[in-house]
Amino acid sequence: MEIRLGCDLQLDCEVQTVMLALVHPHASRLADLRGPEALKLSPDRLSEVLVDDDGNRWSRFHAAAGRTSFRYEARFADSGQADRQQPNAPECAVGVLPIAAYRHLNPSTYCDTERLAPLAWSTFGDGPTGWPRVQAICDWIHARIRYDYGATAPDRTASQTLDLGGGVCRDFTHLGISLCRCLNIPARYCTGYLLADPDHPEQEPVDFAAWFEAYLGDRWYAFDPRHNVPRRGRVLIGHGRDAADVPFLRSFGSHQLSGFQVISEWSQPAG
Repeated sequence: MEIRLGCDLQLDCEVQTVMLALVHPHASRLADLRGPEALKLSPDRLSEVLVDDDGNRWSRFHAAAGRTSFRYEARFADSGQADRQQPNAPECAVGVLPIAAYRHLNPSTYCDTERLAPLAWSTFGDGPTGWPRVQAICDWIHARIRYDYGATAPDRTASQTLDLGGGVCRDFTHLGISLCRCLNIPARYCTGYLLADPDHPEQEPVDFAAWFEAYLGDRWYAFDPRHNVPRRGRVLIGHGRDAADVPFLRSFGSHQLSGFQVISEWSQPAG
């Protein structure tokens, strides 16, 4: 199967402004790329793709004074398979974790683990470990947090999401990450494209999505407390400690996002 991905951003700046856009699929998906990636800036500007230590692919460009249009599009092959399930995956003991996993046990900008540790241990400390524990966390969040665009804010922390009882996928994700970290399970924030799943049709705006990955056994697995079902068409853009590490747009000056559209759809291979 093939998928068509991309976005169209309209940016207004008073002066020329350096921008970083995180919209290219992650380096781990480059083998699935079918044909060249198309990136168009108007007015015409040069851009470059930079890859950080986590494999996140950033587009750096100078937005012009006035209106700048940024459009990205590409086609990728996809297996059409749902998220990998491994119910017997064990927790990895803290003493033998890969060195890169330790930073995903720390509190971060939106994951205030110190406020949630007592709750995490009292609710999940005595239950099954490994995959069942992470899934129990997702079940618990899914049952208690309502999906509500009006109940979120750019600076919302995990504990605030729990207090308010609502939020968007990023808020569900920060809460899941925080509870895992409290229990010494490394968890990292993921942002990406999430295509409509024919098995789970939903009436919601097409947007970038957030989920998290937990380190179990010897690898990372995707978990999604917002939808809480295995999904097809999940395409990673980037991962980090939380949303502060992987915003889809980072501006180094004043700007206004005056237009925003995400493209994510299943398509048939050309030919």
